[in-house]
Amino acid sequence: MRIGIRIFLGYFVMVGLVAWFLLDTSRERLRPALKQSMEDTLVDTANLLAEFSRRDLVAGTVAKGEFARNLEAFADRRLNAEIWGIRKDKPNHRIYVTDAQGMVLYDSNHLADGQDYSRWNDVYLTLQGRYGARTTRGDPADPTSSVMHVAAPVQHDGKLIGVVTVAKPIDSVRPFFQQALDGLTRAGGLVLVAGGLLGLLLSWWITRSLTRLEQYAQAVARGERVSLPALSGREVRVLGQALDTMRNRLEGKQYVEQYVHGLTHELKSPLAGIRGAAELIEPSMPAADQARFLRNIRTQAERMTEIIDRMLTLAQLESRQALADVEEITVASLLRQACDDKAEQLRARGLVCQLEVAETLRVRGERFLLGQALSNLLDNAIAFAPGDSALQLRAEAVDGVVRVSLRDQGPGVPDYALNRVFERFYSLPRPDGGTRSTGLGLPFVREVAALHGGSISLRNHEAGGAVAVLDLPAGKGRTGQPEK
Repeated sequence: MRIGIRIFLGYFVMVGLVAWFLLDTSRERLRPALKQSMEDTLVDTANLLAEFSRRDLVAGTVAKGEFARNLEAFADRRLNAEIWGIRKDKPNHRIYVTDAQGMVLYDSNHLADGQDYSRWNDVYLTLQGRYGARTTRGDPADPTSSVMHVAAPVQHDGKLIGVVTVAKPIDSVRPFFQQALDGLTRAGGLVLVAGGLLGLLLSWWITRSLTRLEQYAQAVARGERVSLPALSGREVRVLGQALDTMRNRLEGKQYVEQYVHGLTHELKSPLAGIRGAAELIEPSMPAADQARFLRNIRTQAERMTEIIDRMLTLAQLESRQALADVEEITVASLLRQACDDKAEQLRARGLVCQLEVAETLRVRGERFLLGQALSNLLDNAIAFAPGDSALQLRAEAVDGVVRVSLRDQGPGVPDYALNRVFERFYSLPRPDGGTRSTGLGLPFVREVAALHGGSISLRNHEAGGAVAVLDLPAGKGRTGQPEK
């Protein structure tokens, strides 16, 4: 399971547990809170009615007097009230009055007239001078039908002459409890949704840098030239910098090992030539032989210098992660300059550079590096092209890239060498038997192409000769077909 999913699930479960705990706690606290509010109201009502019933209780007319008539009229009232969206049309109180011995003198519901209520807690405790209240089932068969009873003493001349009890079903406030509970449930649902969205955002924010770091590591493993991406979060940035440092050190170590091995191998041949010539030169040998051996020493020394210089240039290029002096370049001017720079070599071999390019083609990159890459391609083509032939240098727009192709009329590339021509120090014998190249020209072109986000390939043309194809991302400006 991906770390982003783990973070999201962990955060969502945590938020869900917190929301459930708060909802459950609120529900448990809400129920007694409503009962307490209801009891508080009943206390006020009972004491108010105790004052209203005193006159009739003293006169002995509590069952048929003004107090009873007022309660009957109250029971018949239509309240027409809407409390927080809940309709209330009629009273739901039960009121009964007992004498000082606990005998019921009046019951608004006429359920207990004449009964002895002296043992019920509401009456019993009030007759004892204490706060009297009780909660009893309204229906003995229904455990949820609770009725709250709150009593108040009726006093006259400092004596307790009776008790007034107000009873109210707890179910009457259940709609308000349910309404509050529904509101809490909706709030909990919103908390879960908000928590889920926040969890997704948090997971994305945390894993975004990790994903970038993973992609960076994979690109490095594939050997791509990439830079360390922008990372958020101090810990991830430190990790990324550590990985980048480790990569640079490992690549540097491997790079040095490869180059030392390659350089040692390539310098063996010219060193052997210099050593052999030096051992053969003697003061007594003819001047012509001395001159020949000295020329050989000088040639091999120049070859060594060329190898070292090209290796340093290639090493500097391979260590770069991005382009520096980027500009928009007209491809036509770039190709013309490359041909002009090789004019002397072309004339010496009797070669002609045939240029086909649209003036509107553009690329973005470093002019110097692209010029050097074209110079190396031309050097390679000149070396293998037969005298008095033509080099075809062409540029065109193909599928969003600028394709530069250079074809010679030479013998082509042997099949066994097609997959190796871009290896460092790999070179083929020249058709004219001349000195082999350093084998660093085409690797240089490959590095320039990669640094520009392009590619280079070398293949044999069906009509003869070899074709080098350099693809570069097109720059701004119009593209067109080649103009001769």
